[in-house]
Amino acid sequence: MGAHIEKIREQLRESCRIKQSFSEELLVRIEAFAMRSAEALAAGRKLVFFGNGGSAADAQHLAAELVVRLHTDRPSLPALALTTNTSVLTAAGNDYGFEQLYSRQIESLVERGDILVAISTSGNSPNVVRGVEAGALRGALRVALTGETGGALADKVDLLLNVPSQDAQRIQESHITIGHIACSLIEEIRFAKKA
Repeated sequence: MGAHIEKIREQLRESCRIKQSFSEELLVRIEAFAMRSAEALAAGRKLVFFGNGGSAADAQHLAAELVVRLHTDRPSLPALALTTNTSVLTAAGNDYGFEQLYSRQIESLVERGDILVAISTSGNSPNVVRGVEAGALRGALRVALTGETGGALADKVDLLLNVPSQDAQRIQESHITIGHIACSLIEEIRFAKKA
């Protein structure tokens, strides 16, 4: 017992360091994401999340925070993750290929004014990139949570929330932190008490 305590401390320090290194510009973009999302929700639009692997789990997690609640009892907010319908995923993968998993769904579910949230540590996942391209054709506001460079998504989105790291583990930890912050702000802005 105790042989790995310092390694645990190192991991915790690095996770904190990455989050504390967020630039002022990134903080402004996170705020813009929350504000634009709250405005879209108030106008009857929805948030649509998608990603692969751990990012798929984050997509589901963040959609659930909006549909159910994060901090306060309030009306449900329309949000969904494109990672949950196995019949659609397997049919699209079988009939059109893995690269079309998300674009096919976005063609049918996303409307002008919706917020599309692509989650990819590299920013280069072909199915996520194609999903964002499909979202542009549908008139969605496109947001990407990525790693440091933003990858191929950097030039295809309206808001790039790029974590200043190239370590997938640290990026994913930061993505869920950004997502929780945004969901908290969305609740606060959307349901602010009028004086």
